[in-house]
Amino acid sequence: MSRVAKNPIAVPSGVEVSIAADAISVKGPLGTLKQALTGRVKVSQAEGKLQVAAVDDSREANAMSGTTRALLANMVQGVSKGFERKLTLVGVGYRAQAQGNKLNLSLGFSHPVEHVMPEGIKVETPSQTEIVIKGADKQKVGQVAADVRAYRSPEPYKGKGIRYADEVVVLKETKKK
Repeated sequence: MSRVAKNPIAVPSGVEVSIAADAISVKGPLGTLKQALTGRVKVSQAEGKLQVAAVDDSREANAMSGTTRALLANMVQGVSKGFERKLTLVGVGYRAQAQGNKLNLSLGFSHPVEHVMPEGIKVETPSQTEIVIKGADKQKVGQVAADVRAYRSPEPYKGKGIRYADEVVVLKETKKK
């Protein structure tokens, strides 16, 4: 059995988990998340904890049990606390402004870039060079952050662009004569 799947998932108060034959749904103060289940994994709930187990001893069932446990743990954390990604704009004239579910970016192009946030994702701009993306679904938050970063990823010579707050950009040395 997967070593990851052996650990039970603690379900905090205020979070409801409903297990069906082919899907599991987690409901909490920040929203509802659903995940499809494969036939190789069995999920059980007892005493405020979720336990994931492989149905048989196959390699695929072992792998899916660990994966399912990690996904369920992220779902429980997402509906109770939520996830966030911070982005920083580095460059002269690079600005960001949040307006409702839209993010307006000025990135040195001849036109402003407007990114519409998907449902369940909120965006904030504490300052003109900081972007905070929040949501309950960890995968969606990470994907939106990657999409915004892709508009102008950090270039290797000056480091200008959109980078994650914890990202370190190693600058290259310029060409010498």
